[in-house]
Amino acid sequence: MCGRYFFGDRTADEVEKELGLRPGSISPRLGDATPGMMLPGIVRKRNNAGNKGTQSSNAGEIDVQDLFWGLTGGDGKLIINARAESAEGKPMFSESIMRRRCLLPAAGFYEWDRDKTRFVFKRPDGKPMYLAGFYDLSANKDSFVILTTAANKSMEPVHDRMPVMIDAVNAQDYLQDTASALDMLKEPMPELERGSDYEQLSLF
Repeated sequence: MCGRYFFGDRTADEVEKELGLRPGSISPRLGDATPGMMLPGIVRKRNNAGNKGTQSSNAGEIDVQDLFWGLTGGDGKLIINARAESAEGKPMFSESIMRRRCLLPAAGFYEWDRDKTRFVFKRPDGKPMYLAGFYDLSANKDSFVILTTAANKSMEPVHDRMPVMIDAVNAQDYLQDTASALDMLKEPMPELERGSDYEQLSLF
């Protein structure tokens, strides 16, 4: 699963350059992103998708919109993740994944193993991640969930699931082209760099 990720000024600047977004369009540029927060998401531009974009960009077909992390389920609990393998077939998710996809920019994300050791996952090249998700109106807020898939070798020692990540070069296609987006959800995820708080403490 994915229950916490992080990003800051450097990641926001790099994302804006990679995707051709207006400088300063990604805000706030906070540290940890957790469920229940309003966070910047990259979406199809509102005149194409019918969403309520709050910040404009120069990227032509994409925009940055403030989104709430978590859909409210029937039991009142927040749903923060959805399985990429089955989301399309679930009534609660099917329309959103077809029409309202989003990308969540991140420098990396956290995951905990069974011993509650926290691990940090980043791209080996240090470039931004684009976590795949979709959003819908929930509790009067445009709210998103992050799609997850089976863990690859870099993730397996810690957890059996990991977030779906989209390459920057495929960002437009993920947001604009449903058939391409659904194919991307089936692709193997890149190997990631893994570190832990314990490993860092052992250096001192």
